[in-house]
Amino acid sequence: MTPLYHDLSGETVLVFGGGSVGARKARGFDEAARVVVVSPAFDERLLSLADGDGDRDAAVELVRAAPEASDVADWIDRLDPALAVAATDDAAVNAAVESAALDGGILVNRTDVSGGRDPGSVVVPATVEDDPVTVALSTGGTSPALAKALRERIEAEIEGAGEMAALSGAIREELKADGVAPEKRREAVRRVVRSRGVWKGLQKGRSYGRQEADTVIEEVLDR
Repeated sequence: MTPLYHDLSGETVLVFGGGSVGARKARGFDEAARVVVVSPAFDERLLSLADGDGDRDAAVELVRAAPEASDVADWIDRLDPALAVAATDDAAVNAAVESAALDGGILVNRTDVSGGRDPGSVVVPATVEDDPVTVALSTGGTSPALAKALRERIEAEIEGAGEMAALSGAIREELKADGVAPEKRREAVRRVVRSRGVWKGLQKGRSYGRQEADTVIEEVLDR
């Protein structure tokens, strides 16, 4: 499988299954898309998401229904999702979701299978974010426990990456505007993102990180 980032803005994600797995899937998409969950009952986390989850607006719609396998295609046709998630405890319903989605050219994530997938199937990766940096990792659906453990390790490793991305991006644009040659620009930015001094400075605040970065840049440009 080839990992890709997909913009779901304005799209619908249709989740079949309102248990803990369905709740986790819905929670992963609720900030990016309209999420509709179809299930006869709902996990408490889904009920919280549907109520707005604190200060956030509700992005999850709950539809209390128990579709049979023969009904799934109608649900998909009616809601026209960009992605269908099969997260029920009924293998027949999950298979029907997969079949109907693939027949309609819709991406599908089936949660009760692991390993090899049909074309059009997707695996939803574990993610670590330090905006605007996002790291996604997957074990191909074979070991969610390992994906979770790796995510926890990566969280510590990328602390401050968001600030570094903002700083290095700004520096790159400034050097370009100043007419610095591409080779020098690339070297300067590489030195900044690899400088322990800049990373430590950013922990104190962006101005400290910028001071350290300016020292690194001067060394590159004066060579």
